[in-house]
Amino acid sequence: MTRVVIVDDQHLVREGLRLLLERADDIAVAGDASGADAGVELVARLRPDVVLMDVRMPGPDGLDATRRIMADPALRDVHVIVLTTFDTDENIQEAIRAGAAGFLLKDTSPERMREAVRIVASGDALLSPAVTRRVMRAAAAGPRPSSPERLDRLTEREREVLAEVGAGRSNAEIGERLFISPATARTHVGRLLTKLGARDRSQLVVLAYETGLLTPGAWTPPPGDPHVR
Repeated sequence: MTRVVIVDDQHLVREGLRLLLERADDIAVAGDASGADAGVELVARLRPDVVLMDVRMPGPDGLDATRRIMADPALRDVHVIVLTTFDTDENIQEAIRAGAAGFLLKDTSPERMREAVRIVASGDALLSPAVTRRVMRAAAAGPRPSSPERLDRLTEREREVLAEVGAGRSNAEIGERLFISPATARTHVGRLLTKLGARDRSQLVVLAYETGLLTPGAWTPPPGDPHVR
């Protein structure tokens, strides 16, 4: 059972999310909070698998709460999905840098939201192609790639896998493209997280662009890719 905590300042939103999530037999809402401070305290007490965190709240916002959760070693296994009504590059970049494992708009369909919770809880979180494209745009508008020497510690295969992660590929997709099994792809991703000091796949995406391994426009999906939207 995947345990979820919801942090949002609107009561109706919290109750709506609870109803949507608990329609699934494998998801339970362990608790909810109406603000960042209360949310951090609740997460520290309940230690859920996933936190659905609103960005815009009075007082400390969801990004601040996410940073505090991610900074607590005792909450290492907690994954945060940031929820917002604002589909902007700034919010996406800040959410990733804060340590969020996912980013969803509040108008996301119920089934997609439940699936996002499952994916993030499994530790196999990845950014959607739509979000990946925004990371690319931010990289294009930002400074030149920094710290490319961080890639020196990687094998050639690990660089290939990092490039695929940077393109928003799942383990199954990486395996298919590199002719390895999904389990082997997962192993390589785990090694990348350790070697690069990244918390999750979303941070690997940012690193792929910040180090210059990928450049905006260098990757295009194959024809008929069902994951592009």
